[in-house]
Amino acid sequence: MKIHNPVLTGFHPDPSFIRVEDDYYIATSTFEWMPGVAIHHSRDLVNWRLLTHALTQTTSIDLRGNGASGSIWAPALSYADGQFYLLFTNVKSRHRVYKDLHNYIMTADSIEGPWSTPVRLNGSGFDPFLFHDDDGRKWLLNMRWDYRKQHPSFGGIVMQEYDATARKLIGPIHTLYQGTPVGVTEGPQLFRHNGWYYLMTAEGGTGLNHMIVLARSRQLTGPYEVDPHFPLLTSAHDPVHPLQQAGHGSLVQTQQGEWYLAHLCTRPLPGTTLLNPLGRETAIQRCIWDEQGWLRLAHGGKIPALEVEAPSLPAQPFPQLPIRDDFDRQEIGLAYSSLRVPLDSSWASLKVRPGFLRLRGRESLSSAHEQSMVARPISHLHCTIETCMEFHPDHFYEMAGLVCYYDDADYYYLRASGDEIRGIVLGVVMSKAGVYDEVFSMQLSINDWERCYLRAVINGRELMFYASHDGEQWIPMCTPQDFGTLSDEYGGKLGFTGAFAGMCAQDLDQQQKEAWFDYFEYQPHS
Repeated sequence: MKIHNPVLTGFHPDPSFIRVEDDYYIATSTFEWMPGVAIHHSRDLVNWRLLTHALTQTTSIDLRGNGASGSIWAPALSYADGQFYLLFTNVKSRHRVYKDLHNYIMTADSIEGPWSTPVRLNGSGFDPFLFHDDDGRKWLLNMRWDYRKQHPSFGGIVMQEYDATARKLIGPIHTLYQGTPVGVTEGPQLFRHNGWYYLMTAEGGTGLNHMIVLARSRQLTGPYEVDPHFPLLTSAHDPVHPLQQAGHGSLVQTQQGEWYLAHLCTRPLPGTTLLNPLGRETAIQRCIWDEQGWLRLAHGGKIPALEVEAPSLPAQPFPQLPIRDDFDRQEIGLAYSSLRVPLDSSWASLKVRPGFLRLRGRESLSSAHEQSMVARPISHLHCTIETCMEFHPDHFYEMAGLVCYYDDADYYYLRASGDEIRGIVLGVVMSKAGVYDEVFSMQLSINDWERCYLRAVINGRELMFYASHDGEQWIPMCTPQDFGTLSDEYGGKLGFTGAFAGMCAQDLDQQQKEAWFDYFEYQPHS
């Protein structure tokens, strides 16, 4: 059996990889999207399913007001003493010299929860990790952020003991590691092997120079010596490799003693190096130990492999998600996310009118507080996304439709809205690098349409919107748009989420105008 990379496609960054008996779990960052911390499950490392989320309510975390690509960073999943532990950072601000960083810990007896109320531990840096030593003591690691002038912002990896009974940090803070000359040292993972403490870190930043570096020490507190042939993994030296920006790794050992590394990667649009609207994804590599006690990629070299030999485990495929969702149940389901606030029946409900998703209009696509959006990551560079909507706006403050969204600065939106002269108008609006625009020349008056079929077609870098009154005859609603603007690095923004597609509604006068969606379809192209 082969592992085909990436194993988690479309917006699954910063993997935290663990094994508990015969079960493997990967937790990934969710940033401003709720529910928070996606947890995938596998038994063979080939087939994966989205199992649960750890953060589901505002009582566990409040993301309102957090900036784009802030909020939930780099979860760290571990298991010890019959309990699951989960650490994460809630990034409250990130675009200035200071960073407001809240590091939390929570526990659960089952991976599916319920999870305990998060307890805040510290705020000196992001990427917290909990190491469970053989003597039963527990240690919190994180990178240290240094805002001072003439100091490197990434100030090394620090560690402090965690008292699990008191649920707080105790004792002195140890500086473990300053990193290599490459710099931007973050994402610490600590483990023991053959009498050594091994510290795995990400370096080079999350862009083209991203990499994984290993260091080791006989003593927990160091000093740590760097692998003389670092890095363990990077795609920095192969700009045409299909998997770019490889780094931020997490390691497991199988039941048979084999070693596998989960890591972040991207798949840029063909002909580009940094336009990656699918976002940061997760891949898995097989590793071996060399004679000097350093970890190496089993296939040789440092470049991630597209295909990897899977461990000798029984195959366990999972049912695939259906292409079309007819909203014929009570709950919205794991496949969908919302911005900063949980999916809540007060604004998003399947119960009011069976077979329909009702959205109540709330704030604009620029809001960092309470948007009414139900969306899923775009996981393919060639796909068709479709929905059918019933919506009768009375004012230009009222809007609803199909959106392809990166963040408040970059999106494309096929929406119906009210107009004083033309009645109900259907058209495409957009924002590129924060500059708003409308495809005014192709707007339609749809006063006699009972329902509105909306479609987005993505073919590589090209995005097109279409509309129909019957689902049979489709009208182009724009000229080809640049899907590449919905990328993590578009315009130098350094975002982390990738593009989403979904249904949304706005009522800027806060009258909660309702839009009804009959289905949502996501169809990858072969």
